[in-house]
Amino acid sequence: MRKLFAIFICACLAFSSCNDDSNSDVSSENGRLSAAKGGKVFGGTLNISQSENLTNLFPPGIVDIYTETVATHVFESLVKFDAKTLEIKSAVAESWDVSPDGLVYTFKIKKGIRFHDNAVFGGEGRELMAQDVLYSFELACTQHEQNIMFTSTLKDRLQGANEFYDASASGANKGERLTGVKVIDDYTIQLTLVKPFSPFISILTSASLSIIPKEAYEKYGVNITVGSGPFMVPEGQKINDDNKIVLLRNPNYHDSDLLGNQLPFLDTLQIIIIDSKKAELEEFKKENLHIVDGLPAESIRKIVEQQIANFQNKPPKFLLDRGPTMGTEYYQFNTQHLALSDKRVRQALNYAIDRNKIIDKILKGEAYGPGENGICPPTFNGYDISSINGYTYDVRKAKQLMAQAGYPNGKNFPTIKLELNSGGSKNTNVAFEIQKQLMDNLNVNIDLEVVPFAQKLKDEQYGKADIFRSAWMADYPNPENFLFLFYGKHVPEDLNEPSFPNVTRYKNPEYDNLYSQALSSSSKEESYSLLAEAEAIMMDDAPIMVLWYNENYKLIQSNIRNFYTNPMNYRDFSIVYFKSLSKGVTVTEQGQ
Repeated sequence: MRKLFAIFICACLAFSSCNDDSNSDVSSENGRLSAAKGGKVFGGTLNISQSENLTNLFPPGIVDIYTETVATHVFESLVKFDAKTLEIKSAVAESWDVSPDGLVYTFKIKKGIRFHDNAVFGGEGRELMAQDVLYSFELACTQHEQNIMFTSTLKDRLQGANEFYDASASGANKGERLTGVKVIDDYTIQLTLVKPFSPFISILTSASLSIIPKEAYEKYGVNITVGSGPFMVPEGQKINDDNKIVLLRNPNYHDSDLLGNQLPFLDTLQIIIIDSKKAELEEFKKENLHIVDGLPAESIRKIVEQQIANFQNKPPKFLLDRGPTMGTEYYQFNTQHLALSDKRVRQALNYAIDRNKIIDKILKGEAYGPGENGICPPTFNGYDISSINGYTYDVRKAKQLMAQAGYPNGKNFPTIKLELNSGGSKNTNVAFEIQKQLMDNLNVNIDLEVVPFAQKLKDEQYGKADIFRSAWMADYPNPENFLFLFYGKHVPEDLNEPSFPNVTRYKNPEYDNLYSQALSSSSKEESYSLLAEAEAIMMDDAPIMVLWYNENYKLIQSNIRNFYTNPMNYRDFSIVYFKSLSKGVTVTEQGQ
């Protein structure tokens, strides 16, 4: 059956890569559609899904891919990724240059960008200018309960950021400016770094550094939804009403494609919250969803076997895309927990897990491979994860380490709590299997607690459980983006203070030194070599249990065009349009 499924997959992938661009007529089932230049189409509603709901879109608090996907379509940062190539391209900034010493970044702001129409402006959105960039960066450097991303983005990097952040706690910086950001004129902004940091331009793509208007933040606070992006949240509507996020086309969006078509093409983008992969698949088959991803391989096999004609017809009805991602699934240990503070215990738990069994039995093959090296997935060119020694299944060694730590056959080892979000039942099924393996192999008992995703994110920062289920998808294509999760110099001494992004509270001076050297190195080769050394040290200390490297299956309705897949799962729906396969419908020309 596996061989047959592989043949089916190859056939489906061959058709999905064609992305037939014939001049078919356009179905009216998605609303009023009209022709754009180059055979493209304006209009329609695109329905996608995700398993988790959102709390808000407050940029400095965005730490998960679900919120990031929505936020990058409502707000804009200075720059963004190209969904097809993952190269950096302009967004709010139309151009930029970097000083020879790598310290000063000068950005030219595109003229004519307008924030979304909103009551805070008296109705019509005003122009975005350099002063808004300064305001947004100062907000990103201001202490706030929900400002989680400061440490990951600007701390220790942007000149004056640390001082501004510290002073903001007491309001001592009131009226003071952030020294690392300088407004040259209405359309020119300059950022100055503390020291050269080659991935800095990639960090600026983050939704947490979105440019927002002061008026909107002062009125709406963390519930702000007013940006300059290609889609808008309807005024007065909460982002998660009825488990559905509705985004409307921004008619004043500033960007256009190479043919001069004003973006976005779609009228509406709907993100429907569905926490069951089975339900997602059923909605896709009914054509109520246009794109679904993260489907189990077992589900893919069934739909391919049952509906092979829908994949093989010319043109096909469904397209299948499959590939590794820049993502890793893992468990995080609370290294401050009495038992888990012992490195030997953490190593033992790692050796006691049969990752291949989890992939075969629970995931049904939905993984690129077992996490037997480090946390970095095998998708970064030039970064060889085979040099990182992780953990393979070795019960004998696991028992030896537990005995050395003072817990022979699990005797006197306390019950530990694993906290996780359900993730459409996959996470819980994996947790049940790990719970069983640890009991069978080490006589270690784990209690499971399933909580909402937003609660898990908060609890792990305060160490409110012993182990947390987690996953990381790269914010930018560099292994540094994974390894900064374990940098120890930002971990607070007080256990009552939140720790992010290093929620394991792992500290090792040797690791920190190698990591810092890598960021200052003059070449990619040297940087990657130092990062690999650091990762090897971290994996030996075992603050995490790497489970598997992600692989993603996507099903796409074949009348969708310009939806590009990439290892970061970065999406740009501003360029997506419908190209229906149905016949007999008249398409009206519409000038822009």
